[in-house]
Amino acid sequence: MDEQKITILVFKKVGGKKYNYVKLIIIGNRIDVPQYVNSLIGGLVMRPNLTKELSFKDFKDFYWLKDELQAFCREHGMSATGLKVELSERVETFLRTGEIKKPSRKSKVMKKTEIEVKLSLDTVITENHRCSQDVRAFFKTVIPKFHFSTYIQDYLKENTGKTYRDVVDAWYEEEKRKKDPTYKKNIAPQFEYNQFIRDFFADPKNQGRSRSEAIAAWNDMKRLPGSNKYVSS
Repeated sequence: MDEQKITILVFKKVGGKKYNYVKLIIIGNRIDVPQYVNSLIGGLVMRPNLTKELSFKDFKDFYWLKDELQAFCREHGMSATGLKVELSERVETFLRTGEIKKPSRKSKVMKKTEIEVKLSLDTVITENHRCSQDVRAFFKTVIPKFHFSTYIQDYLKENTGKTYRDVVDAWYEEEKRKKDPTYKKNIAPQFEYNQFIRDFFADPKNQGRSRSEAIAAWNDMKRLPGSNKYVSS
């Protein structure tokens, strides 16, 4: 059959993200649409479904809910437990190679050793450190209001070789920073929604706008391929 290519110009711009064009291939009476295009409504490229036919690139281009990642993992025989970033890595590996990536598990010997170790301020942070209930209970004996904040979790991941005494110091330093009127809590990279909403209201152009408007802007943004970072338009 004759093959004909056409280009549809798209002028939709949402939160700084602009999609320039979409190429459609017409073969006879059938239209082959790239995977990243589910439908075109007023120039807006809609997000595709998460299936095993989705390309790795298209998966990386769009925002996915944790529930969607878990459902995909269950459907294809992968573990659906863990953090969102871990689920994304399993799906990425599967789409690229077809390999089922199993979550890393510690040996029973290592777990037994961890339980037997008596925790103290001189306990050294190891490479495979776990933010367990035992560790939380220990820190509460030193800091009654202690909890595993994003800052402390990142500190434990990035400071192998330091001690729990350093963690306590880091906690109090962070509490001191919180008293500064200009203080802004760090948002972990996997929490794109929280970061988008914060940046939306930080934009002077959005002064006086409502939270529902911010959420609507986020919903528009996440349907488009590319970064979900807020950019003033």
